This record gives sequence, structure tokens and C-alpha cells, in this order.
Amino acid sequence: MTKSYFPCTEIWRIPETVIPDSLAEMAIDGRSGNEGLVLWLGQDREEIAMVTHLVRLRGPLVQKRPDFINIHPSLLNDVADLAIDHRVHLIGQVHTHGPGYGLDLSRTDREYGLQVPHYLSLVAPDYGCTTAPIHEWGVHVFAEGRGYIRLTTAESRRRLQICAGPCLPFFTVGGAQ
Repeated sequence: MTKSYFPCTEIWRIPETVIPDSLAEMAIDGRSGNEGLVLWLGQDREEIAMVTHLVRLRGPLVQKRPDFINIHPSLLNDVADLAIDHRVHLIGQVHTHGPGYGLDLSRTDREYGLQVPHYLSLVAPDYGCTTAPIHEWGVHVFAEGRGYIRLTTAESRRRLQICAGPCLPFFTVGGAQ
């Protein structure tokens, strides 16, 4: 049996400030009737990943619409450079769906989103203008050979651990800094 290049993440530790900071960022687009997105960078050891940095995307290389987000590959390359500079990597993301779109990943999310083993993909309701607890959002993990799997609320409570912590650095990639 060969060891995967990707760490087998079972638990994500998320500082409590990440949730309101991510929602506030995504709600900026949500108030315009568009999906929003925040990328989560972090480190992992053994089976635990820790969110350590947040990334917002700006400028013409990211398109945000009511039911669609498109990120140009060169913008993701800039995110990768930022991650390398800070000795972290992309461990997950949260994006929003509008009212009536549900919390499952869309066909576009599944087919064109990042497909990396153990990558965390969250869907927050109501374009980020929500008070719903994170464990009740759409929580999905990419499994090699199976695609994205939605976790139950009970699995989400076990695997997403909200912890005390400081306000995390929030970087802007693309557009005006």
C-alpha cells in the first residue's frame, strides 16, 4: 500500500473568529445577490488540520454571480504563492448559496471545484447573511475515487472543532490590496 501525498485529515480545528469573519466577507457579495467565497489556509499534522489564515479574492479574475463563482487559475496560483510564503497550504473553503439553492454542492461545484483528497468545502446559506451554526451548513469533504461527500450534522460536530483563538490574518489576493 502506498502512502498518499495528501494528509488524511479527519479533524479541522477552526478558531471561533473564522466563522464571523468568513460570513462578514461573503455577505458583502451576498448583499448584491451573489455568491461569496473565503479560502482557508492552514497546517496539518497527523489527522488534524488547523485553519491559520483566511483569503478573500478580488478583482477581474474572480466572477461572482447569484449561482456561480469562477476563479481564474492565475488567481489560484497567487493564492498558492501566498501559502508557500507563509508555510501553509489550502485546506478548505467556504462559499455561499442563495435562498432556495440548498446546502449541497452544485453540479458545477462538484465537477469544477478543487478535487483534492480531504479538502473541506463548506456551503453557508443565505449568501452569508445567516446565523445558522456552522455544523448545520453544507459540510463536504473530497474523497479520492468518490468525489465530495456531504457529512451529516453529527459527523460535522465531530470533525469540525471550533476552538478559542486569536483573530486570524485575512489576506486579499487580486485587485486592490
